[in-house]
Amino acid sequence: MLLLIDAGNTRVKWALLDTAERAALGVWLQQGSVSHQDLAQLRAMWSAYPIRRAIISNVAGAGLQAKLAAALDSQVELEWFASEASRAGLNNHYQNPQQLGSDRFASAIGAHALCPDQNLIVATCGTATTIDAVSAQGDFIGGMIAPGLQLMAQSLALNTAQLPHVQDAASVVTHFAGSTEAAIWSGCLACQVGAIEHAVRNFSLFTQSESAGLPLCLLSGGAAPYLSPSLRIPHRLVDNLVLIGLQASSLSSVI
Repeated sequence: MLLLIDAGNTRVKWALLDTAERAALGVWLQQGSVSHQDLAQLRAMWSAYPIRRAIISNVAGAGLQAKLAAALDSQVELEWFASEASRAGLNNHYQNPQQLGSDRFASAIGAHALCPDQNLIVATCGTATTIDAVSAQGDFIGGMIAPGLQLMAQSLALNTAQLPHVQDAASVVTHFAGSTEAAIWSGCLACQVGAIEHAVRNFSLFTQSESAGLPLCLLSGGAAPYLSPSLRIPHRLVDNLVLIGLQASSLSSVI
């Protein structure tokens, strides 16, 4: 079996594939997710399966990398997924291709694999919000990084006098909120949505693309359901885009 791992700044997501079968992208035998505080649970979860290989995207540092390795049997063949100039049909045009975060690279690969021959904006909305441009020809052009929705709201509440902490303002349905908590959430939501829509509407300008029409936005990450209702551009919600990218990469690589 093949284990795919997306180790982010807040949670570790994973999925299992049967290497004897060519599964459709995003179709897993098993999947799960744990917070960093619950990493000790992973070894028991994974030991129940005959895992022979693991592909791991880790953006949370060396400490987490060591814990993930310890959670796997020593016989498991590990690939620490990293960005490179070209992989799985995607050409990485970052100035330094290796500097691109492995999660962003995997998400872009997954997006292009799901929607080949289509211009894309890939918005992954978690602890950070990343908004990247991928051409129909499979070129990763570049993107933006911003604080995530929750981080943005928390930062505003923590660093501005007399503003309350925002616990849960998901019920906000108006851009002109009637309470301070809701106004913080509404303002941060508008910033996130505005950045994504800006990227979509300016794709041709900044990428010099000759393709007609707006690119499709693929929206992923924990905050995606909060942003989706406010977006006024073509978009599609996709769960676990990093894992899909790792799956697509596994089909094009031999370790």
